[in-house]
Amino acid sequence: MRDIYFDHAATTPLCEEAFNKMKPYFTQIFGNANSQHAFGREAVKAVDESRDAIAKIINCKPNELYFTSGGTESDNWAFRGAAHALAEKGKHLIISPIEHAAMLSTAKALEKEGFTVDFMKVDGEGFVDLEHLKSIIREDTTFIGCMLANNEVGTIEPIKEIAEIAHAHGAVCFTDAVQAAGVLKIDVKDLGVDMMSMSSHKIYGPKGVGALYIRNGLLIDSIITGGHQERMKRGGTTNVAGVVGFAEAFRLADRDREKNFEYVSSLRDRFIDRVLAEVPFVKLNGPRKENRLPANADFSFRFIEGESILFSLDLAGIAVSSGSACSSGSLEPSHVLLALGLPEGLAHGSIRFSFGKHNTQEEVDYAVEVLKQAVTRLREMSPLFKAEGEIKNV
Repeated sequence: MRDIYFDHAATTPLCEEAFNKMKPYFTQIFGNANSQHAFGREAVKAVDESRDAIAKIINCKPNELYFTSGGTESDNWAFRGAAHALAEKGKHLIISPIEHAAMLSTAKALEKEGFTVDFMKVDGEGFVDLEHLKSIIREDTTFIGCMLANNEVGTIEPIKEIAEIAHAHGAVCFTDAVQAAGVLKIDVKDLGVDMMSMSSHKIYGPKGVGALYIRNGLLIDSIITGGHQERMKRGGTTNVAGVVGFAEAFRLADRDREKNFEYVSSLRDRFIDRVLAEVPFVKLNGPRKENRLPANADFSFRFIEGESILFSLDLAGIAVSSGSACSSGSLEPSHVLLALGLPEGLAHGSIRFSFGKHNTQEEVDYAVEVLKQAVTRLREMSPLFKAEGEIKNV
């Protein structure tokens, strides 16, 4: 039994540097950041320094950055907050069909409130069709949202172009950068987005903390009301230790970004090359190399269920995913793969491998061998695979 973790798109281990930075804020500097005494002032100083550090990395002003509980809250806040604040101008909203569940569920909720949500098309690799986007924009379109990088198939979207189209039609543009922050170089001014979500635990930081960038001048409604925290925009006691860990993890990710990108990409490419060469009846989902997240390798295996492969790999000590961790347990095929045009049967046979900076080439090679054995064994039990062989022998 080996313990190999290939599910970094779901979450990453907390790095030691971030953990050490956080420790004092649990036991020594434990004050409420909203308190006026010395204990509170120490806490708020750490929050302000963390905000400054993250703002510098993404090239925004510190007062444009708001801390949240994570990516889901940030997505909800951006989508709901903008939709409600701009409702007098119009109630037409546009997102991509391959967004995270946090966006898709919010879209359904907004439709019940009288908003209209349209979906821009994507091609077979997951790239947004910009011409289709232009064709569905209306005078009452107020919001266009698209993730910077897809969490299932790794496609890096043309957000800068999407933002230009949105602004040319008077709409605001939001991007979910949960998978991209700390991995890609992100400059919100260069991207041209009005809002952007991020999450700490995807970049070796703590769980339960994230951030939302909101461009100065854009007023959106709050969704968590309460006290005066986050400049009266988001109620709730500030997670000081989490914020400090988030900032440290982000600082390290940005410092080592190019090195990690190159190394993790090499693992991904070795894995993809071997799987495509050594496993029959398999399809790589998303782009081959260009405009793909360095950690992501998503495959569909014909004739077998993805969950069966997942359990086989788990028994061999290899952790992978059958899609987004937030959709785990669903019996439905991936909405992302269906949007890319995969038939339901093939979409059901999908597995996502996502590598990290601590993985090794040896682990990649071991995983390929285990995968080959698992796929062969499962197909031998598959009536669909047997039927394919009988048809070929006729």
